[in-house]
Amino acid sequence: MTVDAAELRRRTAELLAAHPPATTDRLDFLRARFDAGLAWVHYPQGLGGLGAPRSLQVVVDAELEAAGAPDNDPRRIGIGLGMAAPTILKYGTEEQKQRYLRPLWTGEEVWCQLFSEPGAGSDLAALGTRAVREGEDWVVNGQKVWTSSAHLARWAILIARTDPDVPKHAGITYFLCDMTDPGVEVRPLRQITGEAEFNEVFLTGVRIPDSRRLGEVGDGWRVAQTTLNNERVAIGGMRLPREGGMIAPAAKTWRERPELRTHDLHQRLLKLWVESEVARLTAERLRQQLVAGQPGPEGAGMKLAFARLNQEISGLEVELRGEEGLLYDDWTMRRPELVDFTGRDAGYRYLRSKGNSIEGGTSEVLLNIVAERVLGLPAEPRTDKDVAWKDLAR
Repeated sequence: MTVDAAELRRRTAELLAAHPPATTDRLDFLRARFDAGLAWVHYPQGLGGLGAPRSLQVVVDAELEAAGAPDNDPRRIGIGLGMAAPTILKYGTEEQKQRYLRPLWTGEEVWCQLFSEPGAGSDLAALGTRAVREGEDWVVNGQKVWTSSAHLARWAILIARTDPDVPKHAGITYFLCDMTDPGVEVRPLRQITGEAEFNEVFLTGVRIPDSRRLGEVGDGWRVAQTTLNNERVAIGGMRLPREGGMIAPAAKTWRERPELRTHDLHQRLLKLWVESEVARLTAERLRQQLVAGQPGPEGAGMKLAFARLNQEISGLEVELRGEEGLLYDDWTMRRPELVDFTGRDAGYRYLRSKGNSIEGGTSEVLLNIVAERVLGLPAEPRTDKDVAWKDLAR
């Protein structure tokens, strides 16, 4: 059956009638929404969707918002929604899809990403965390770093080296790791903001059943590309209203505090406002392209723009506020559930945005991706391409 906007409105009305938001428990409503295929309408039936065009999701969202229905707090579970889910959908077995997608979408189970390592951040394929097969299990030992939400997560997407005797990209396998298993230790990493939203994760003799492997043995790099491409779109291509995101508080300060204005700051603010609007519209176009298939390397360009604009706008805002911009609201050490750029002061935005050019792929790596995979420029010379991982200099 073809699912169009009218059909989605009808199904949404049925959901609201059977589960009135005002009297239905929040989690019960989210579960019912998933089971009705109205979670992410472009997913297959039985997995929270109806096989409808992705572009029709806004129809459901608008109807539910108007009715006061709860959402799944997407900022808190962004790694699950933006990275784990599309990877599980593409490479997971039917059992894996049925087990993980529903509690992931409802927020019952938070996910984190165990990719980067102390010695393999920008060069992710050089990772050294080892997974060795023992019967029906894989025994994992190693360390991961910069892991957002690890202190909250029940599950993790994990890549580990399963064959050190082949070139680095070829010997990696992708797993789903239970963060409550013995041998998983999460330690906070206190950041320049005073918070510890990032963590380092130590894996010591962690046993992962082979049933939690995603994709084929040794094919983890290809599986991880799906995760990384979706990650960059999730970070750089988020839906924003006009004058939304980081430009909003800077523009608000400009309008409300005329005594702070100078000609130079005015010119810089105008330039950044226009660039922010261009980035917003480009992100909308990128999301429309996703209707036709999986995200490609173009997401790297959006993530690059996101990082640069956040850093330039937050710097301008601190400068605009003068002495006030040097103040900071709270250095208390805490482990937050999400990053709130617009809910804190200018000093927080300035400090936190420094991480935008590192997380989700460093800007230097993303520039290479845009150059080689989008613009088709010659690849940089690589001397480690055909060398076994165990023979690489470290």
